[in-house]
Amino acid sequence: MATIRTDVLGHLQSAGVEMLVGTVVNPAGLTHAKVVDVARVPAFAESGLGVSPVWHVFTIDRSGIAYTDRFGAVGDQRIRVDLEAVRVIGDHVAWAPADFVEQSGEPVQACARGTLRRVTDRLAAAGLTAMVGHELEFSLVGPDGEAIGSTMWAQYGLAGVLEFEDFVRDVVASARRAGVELAQIHPEYGANQFEVSLAPLAPVAAADQLVAARMVIGRAARRHGLRACFSPKPFHDGVGNGAHQHFSLTDADGPLLSGGDGPHGLTARGGAAIGGVVAGLPDVQAVLCGSIVSGLRVLPGFWAGAHACWGTENREAAVRFIEAGPTNPLGANVEVKIVDPSANPYLATAAILGLAADGVERGATLPPETTVDPASQSDAERDAAGTVLLTGDQTAMLDALEASTVARSALGDEVIEATLAVRRYEASTYGDRSPAELAQLFRMAWSV
Repeated sequence: MATIRTDVLGHLQSAGVEMLVGTVVNPAGLTHAKVVDVARVPAFAESGLGVSPVWHVFTIDRSGIAYTDRFGAVGDQRIRVDLEAVRVIGDHVAWAPADFVEQSGEPVQACARGTLRRVTDRLAAAGLTAMVGHELEFSLVGPDGEAIGSTMWAQYGLAGVLEFEDFVRDVVASARRAGVELAQIHPEYGANQFEVSLAPLAPVAAADQLVAARMVIGRAARRHGLRACFSPKPFHDGVGNGAHQHFSLTDADGPLLSGGDGPHGLTARGGAAIGGVVAGLPDVQAVLCGSIVSGLRVLPGFWAGAHACWGTENREAAVRFIEAGPTNPLGANVEVKIVDPSANPYLATAAILGLAADGVERGATLPPETTVDPASQSDAERDAAGTVLLTGDQTAMLDALEASTVARSALGDEVIEATLAVRRYEASTYGDRSPAELAQLFRMAWSV
């Protein structure tokens, strides 16, 4: 495992590391970075490096800043790398996630990583521990972001692996060296599309691992004359990319999602957690899949979970339940399918776990299970189950987020303000563009 916990500087130098890349992710899903010589690593971790508050409101068009009263040109914050999470990426490069802090050293409330840490603490106060596993879909494109040939491609086909065998082998080997625990990598449904599944970890560590995985994948693609596209909809008439999140919960008595007397072995608290997530999805959709491109993906019939409901192994439900069993050694878990790669992974996890915590705290009711494709149900059947078709309209998502008390409780006013700022900028600046134009404009916005 390449995560360094002691004697970081000596370890990095002995590993031949020459520079450390520290990253943060902003509410628009953009990954920002600062780099230091390996000798400067202690300073990066202790006093941090200065950044403007507008880092929270940089926009996806590569030029805009969504200024607010709180996030403007005046003031200074620091980003400090977490040396408990350093990874040696390879080629003399190391990486670490960073936190925003004030000049006083106090946490910045808009910090995504800090926000997830606060939600984890909220769960702990309720006697709960979470584990999170990430899935990430991406499309291979040319260096200019344009489509590449797909003559040999078939859905989930061996031909895709063999066509890009060197790239796939590079990703597997590079991930291993970087301590990124790949559970699997496989061709996906779309042309030149792959998906990686990452081993579950504690929430903050899992989000860190996802950011590291994106860096590993992006660097491997470059080495093979390609680019990894993490857009929710790379081509308007093609398949979208998801970034599904799985979570499980335990308390002092054991797992919440198995061993109980509820449906499929759910405990009362486990059912309440799922009920909280299902009920709250419309409130936090702008955090999970809120970019101006995201609405092109969240549609029925595309396994994107466009309906807010839950079902066991139901890939058209926004919340898919996976039972414990002999072929699931990690235990029962819940997959939230509407998350896409334009989301900040720390904030997306914070929103999902915040909804779960809210459900447990108020004893939310588990809605009826949806056992079929919800699109095949009548309006009356969906109404009876409380099933809601999630919106593809960005402005509607943002209005719901702004008005949501459960979202503010989980994420805080500062995160809500920054999220609304960057996403409303997208809507006001580009809302009149066609789907084809949007896909083209922002195809590489979230690539690294």
